[in-house]
Amino acid sequence: MISFLLSLVALLLGYLFYGRYIAKVFGPDDRVTPAVAKADGLDYIALPNWKVFMIQFLNIAGTGPIFGAIMGAKFGPAAYLWIVLGCIFAGAVHDYLSGMLSMRHGGVGLPELIGKYLGKTTKSVMLVFTVLLLIMVGTVFVYSPAEILHTMGGETMMWVAIIFCYYIIATMLPIDKIIGKFYPIFAFSLLFMAAALMGVLLIKMPQLPELWTHLYNMGKEAQPEKWTDAIFPALFITIACGAISGFHATQSPLMARCLKSEKMGRPVFYGAMITEGMVALIWATVASWFFYADPTPGYELIVGADKGFYTSAPAVVNLVCNDWLGVVGAVLAMLGVVAAPITSGDTAFRSARLIVSEWLNLDQRPIRKRLYICIPMFISSILMLVWQIENPDGFNTIWQYFGWSNQTLSVFTLWTLTVYLVRNKKPFWFTLVPALFMTTVCTTFLFVSKQAFALSADIAYPLGAACFVIAVVWFSLWYRNENKNK
Repeated sequence: MISFLLSLVALLLGYLFYGRYIAKVFGPDDRVTPAVAKADGLDYIALPNWKVFMIQFLNIAGTGPIFGAIMGAKFGPAAYLWIVLGCIFAGAVHDYLSGMLSMRHGGVGLPELIGKYLGKTTKSVMLVFTVLLLIMVGTVFVYSPAEILHTMGGETMMWVAIIFCYYIIATMLPIDKIIGKFYPIFAFSLLFMAAALMGVLLIKMPQLPELWTHLYNMGKEAQPEKWTDAIFPALFITIACGAISGFHATQSPLMARCLKSEKMGRPVFYGAMITEGMVALIWATVASWFFYADPTPGYELIVGADKGFYTSAPAVVNLVCNDWLGVVGAVLAMLGVVAAPITSGDTAFRSARLIVSEWLNLDQRPIRKRLYICIPMFISSILMLVWQIENPDGFNTIWQYFGWSNQTLSVFTLWTLTVYLVRNKKPFWFTLVPALFMTTVCTTFLFVSKQAFALSADIAYPLGAACFVIAVVWFSLWYRNENKNK
């Protein structure tokens, strides 16, 4: 528990001091924002600052900081280090600067920003990559809440159909009709759940593994036949949304179109990511209690709990919420757990619609032009969902591809931000270091993953190191050439 408390304090200090430094480097001012200059009553609408924060938090949260943290608990307290350091020095910087850069460029989406700073070819590749990722997000975030709702009654496919109908409505309507009215309530539920669970942790103060005693893959120790993943790079893919996530850079532009002042960027973008890091920390600690506390808090009640990590993340969430929070607390908590992925799914489709409309230069005010984009998009998602259901391991396969694609998108976002900072003669090391690190993580994971090249560690790790060296040399040559041209 000491590691958990120190990590919480570190996140707060990161927001207060490092977040202030990042904002100072960017330099928000009093210029007119896209929410005012381009108001269209559909996507560009000025909303109250507190609503923008709550919507941003809910959009980027999904099931990531909950399910990812539970699955990442197999790595033991190492998860704390990644959540804290990744959140402060990578994820929050990534979210803040991508949101602010979108505001500075009229509220454009991520592919447009990538094209401006990394070139037209990269833009074309990343446009397809980003839209596919967003459709994948929408698909993944249909099935997980449907499974949880199924435990309360009704068939899973019935809930899938209901969620898809909601997606279509929410994606098409103006942002202030559903998202602006109801998402702050769902965000409150998610925050209430995290605060209530933290309260239980502080009351119980369980004996849990600490950073200075268990800095290794504890799941591998408990079940060597199943959990063979090394901390590097698997931890950095498993826990994404609680540390850094490329998906967030597709969501920040949505709120960049709704902020009335650039100076609110730090609490909204940087602050929402720090808040998500806290949620991830709480669930990582809950999962540690679930798997490592001696004695455990009675979780043999659930089928498979005695087998450690064979227990699914939704099962852990269901049991913990009902066991710890009582009936009322469990209802609010489950509302947050169910609403978070659904709302992230519909804003993923909304982001995809806007990205495609920017590419086609298609005015989105007429409903029929929104349908031109939405119909093919939803058909693609349904086909992906059907494949996922028909294949026994379909969900896990899509989730793994989503995890790698998600972090790869963060790599391109970080390089875009680095180029922007260099060209504007601002300090750039605080995006360059995460860019190099995440480049190494993603390439190494591609080499070692069983779903990709499945190379042995003796080959995969040197190749990952080689990619790091190539990235350093490539950037150094570009930087020298950039200065020479200036």
